[in-house]
Amino acid sequence: MDNMIVAMMLGASLFLGAVALIAFLWAIKTGQFDDEEKFLNAVKFDNVEDLNDAIAQEKKREELKKKNYKPE
Repeated sequence: MDNMIVAMMLGASLFLGAVALIAFLWAIKTGQFDDEEKFLNAVKFDNVEDLNDAIAQEKKREELKKKNYKPE
């Protein structure tokens, strides 16, 4: 290979790496990765229907707690 081709490939790869690094740092700074609960729910539940069922069950539990709660 010619030295000029190697130099161009090296320059292009450094440029693309720098662009990727800048994009990653921008994403961190703007909070793109801050939604921890989304990832936890994605692991717990397979699809939207399971997630909606879990929310409905949680609401039912809260309603039962309110009904069974007797202030002294």
